[in-house]
Amino acid sequence: MSTRKPLLPDVARRTAAWCGVLLLVAGVVAVAVWLCVALKTAVTPVLLALLGTALLGPVHRWLTAHKVNRSVAAGLTCAALVAVVGGAGYIVVTVMVDTGGQIVKSLKEAAQWVIDHFDIAGVADVDDLADNAKTLFEKFGASAAGGLLSGISLVGSLVATAVLALLLTFFFLRDSDRAAHLAHAVAPRGTGALVEAMGRRAFEAVEGFMRGTTFIALIDAFCITVGLLILGVPGAVGLGALVFVGAYIPYLGAFISGAVAVLVALADQGLVIALWALGVVLAVQVLEGHVLQPVIQSRTVQMHPAMVMIALTAGASVAGLLGMLLAVPLCAAGFGVIGELRREADGPGEAVPEGP
Repeated sequence: MSTRKPLLPDVARRTAAWCGVLLLVAGVVAVAVWLCVALKTAVTPVLLALLGTALLGPVHRWLTAHKVNRSVAAGLTCAALVAVVGGAGYIVVTVMVDTGGQIVKSLKEAAQWVIDHFDIAGVADVDDLADNAKTLFEKFGASAAGGLLSGISLVGSLVATAVLALLLTFFFLRDSDRAAHLAHAVAPRGTGALVEAMGRRAFEAVEGFMRGTTFIALIDAFCITVGLLILGVPGAVGLGALVFVGAYIPYLGAFISGAVAVLVALADQGLVIALWALGVVLAVQVLEGHVLQPVIQSRTVQMHPAMVMIALTAGASVAGLLGMLLAVPLCAAGFGVIGELRREADGPGEAVPEGP
């Protein structure tokens, strides 16, 4: 009896199967992203709270290990977070207000130098551009004033999101010991251990990213602040705080904060000091890329720079600056889940060594 020959060769059928899997995964991811965007008012505080929990988890565990009540430890940890974030934000805003005029002046001088030396036709003076911009602003001033109410609403929304994220961080820290039980309760029958393992790996990846990034940001901010103080650049402490905040957006944050530091040096001290400031920033970035990141984050988050840039671009297209902040930690969590699934698939029967 003859066997019927398959319509497609084996390679084509395997390719079709993989394409089907990829389409299914892409569809699930697209629906998840759409739901997050549609429910961003509720999703954003939860994601920020998870980042805060990952960052503050070691502090909370240290307090509870020293016999501090879990609720008291969570409250103290959140209070420390408010003090640090509020202080850094205040310093950054203050220095930007104090040096904003200098930065604008340096930009005008640089633009005028380009116009004069490259003989750009049709542009006589930067002041003419400024006057035209002022006229354009006045022309549409009524429209801008009409948006004041929406601006106030935006500020209120940001404050509400921050407060809700802080409260959720408190509850996540206090009740973190119940996470394993929750994983077993919501998982389908027989998959509780796998869901718990994936959750642990994802959270460990996010915790490693936040802890490593914070430590690297502190070193970067300290080195750049010392360098700017030696060069006599005004607002060196505030610029160091800006470097610290910008470090949570890989590559782009370091570029923007370093550019601001160089512009302030150019506006106040001239070209030579600005070049020295640029040298300090580049030296710190080389130290970070070739020493700090390989040593500090080699055991926690291993992501290729191209993958980081893709994640930042995708996050910016979905949720702007907030998406850039959340993109890399979420990507790290995804890689942690994939790593746990691969470990389970490669050796489901192997015993996993227990920790101390």
